[in-house]
Amino acid sequence: MLEMESVSLSYHTGKKTFDAGTHHVLNNVSLTLCKGEALGVIGRNGVGKTTTLRLMAGILAPTSGRVKVAEGKSASLLTLGLGFKPDLSGRDNALLAAMLQGSSRKEAEAFLGDIKAFSELGESFELPVKNYSAGMRARLAFTAALMTHVDILLIDEILSVGDAQFRGKALNAMQNRISGEQTVVFVSHMTDQVKVLCDRVIWLEHGKVVAEGPAEEVVDAYTRQVSIENKYVPEDEEGGQASG
Repeated sequence: MLEMESVSLSYHTGKKTFDAGTHHVLNNVSLTLCKGEALGVIGRNGVGKTTTLRLMAGILAPTSGRVKVAEGKSASLLTLGLGFKPDLSGRDNALLAAMLQGSSRKEAEAFLGDIKAFSELGESFELPVKNYSAGMRARLAFTAALMTHVDILLIDEILSVGDAQFRGKALNAMQNRISGEQTVVFVSHMTDQVKVLCDRVIWLEHGKVVAEGPAEEVVDAYTRQVSIENKYVPEDEEGGQASG
């Protein structure tokens, strides 16, 4: 369905900025995505996870290498709040978000009843989004993204929305969506969700693939590494390790 071949992405900042110079976001990344597969991408902030999704969606072009989507297939990046305008109603924002994610106007209009029901917004669906709480915006954004039908779903941290009850509902809905033939690339810091949703996982570090394999195996290796690096043993005043 999709292939990245030796993809690198760099950008330059001017001399007047504090971090002037060339910055390498991705460095020689290669991967393949098969039909019906749910591929997870994990790693710490700034390692290139979201950039990878944007390259897959065609929003960004690589500095070198190539991204190839199978002929006749569509890929859409599902990200919270895409296209939201604060002065428009929830209904109008849902319509706009669905269209920006690849639906025709007729298709988007057909989704609106389901979006209103799933998001649990009630009559607030007809009010301007600027009046929404953060939780209400999150529920609307997730539901609008969920209703989009494309060949390859590119999901960026979209299941960390709303309260605990809605997060459970969102996770179940996404599991149902990808349990069939839906092809998915899923980026998240929530490793438990990655284990549940994904068949295979890629671990990015410093813009490179450092591990690839079954979801549970790679996620466990990643969490062990993070735990080791975050471990802090204080020292006593004489320079030795504190007891206890």
